[in-house]
Amino acid sequence: MNALIIGGSGSIGLAVIKQLLLLRPYAHIHATYFRHQPDYQHPHLHWHALDITIEADIAKLTALLPQLDVLINAAGVLHTAGHLPEKSIQQFDVDFFQTNIQTNTLPTLLLAKHFMASLKTSPRSYFVTISAKVGSIEDNKLGGWISYRSSKAALNMAIKTISIEWQTKLPSCCVVAFHPGTTDSALSQPFQRNVASHKLFTPQYTAQCLLNILSTLTPKNSGQFLSYSGDTIAW
Repeated sequence: MNALIIGGSGSIGLAVIKQLLLLRPYAHIHATYFRHQPDYQHPHLHWHALDITIEADIAKLTALLPQLDVLINAAGVLHTAGHLPEKSIQQFDVDFFQTNIQTNTLPTLLLAKHFMASLKTSPRSYFVTISAKVGSIEDNKLGGWISYRSSKAALNMAIKTISIEWQTKLPSCCVVAFHPGTTDSALSQPFQRNVASHKLFTPQYTAQCLLNILSTLTPKNSGQFLSYSGDTIAW
């Protein structure tokens, strides 16, 4: 197996790497980081520095990975040092909105564009993006978090659209969006106070859920939005 984990330096990404190496000790895992390479090392793990918002950087990485079985995009942003998710439209900020789109939506489009040929070489491949249930338009009952919700809703539309195109162009590929639940990470840390303890998942548990679900999927399941529980979420 040749796998690429985008955002491998994050809590979920790193947990997915470790779980993959546990399940597939002879797999070749490639993983990306932005600023700081994690200390975690393994003979079959290869780290790559990558700015996921720059198309030229993604294209360069593609040249190193001509054959790929699994691509998981675990990168994302919910808040920045200077901005938390909006509680009201009055807090809307153009720069923060663009940061959400550039980090949560754009990379998946660029990854699909440039890694399509690499995924096509596999007899069965998987293209997976970590999304979020708050990106579901039908499920939105509370409002708020408009930049994050919008970027994830746009991401979900991208995943659905790519899956339709690849039904004919990449019929051996399963394209899915994955909702990880509230995982104990830097992304969710400011919002954990009101989360029940049994609903705050360890990164290891989230990674296990994701890989367990992937092991049951075939290209016939392409185009779905799946929860950590395995349930389908309305777009």
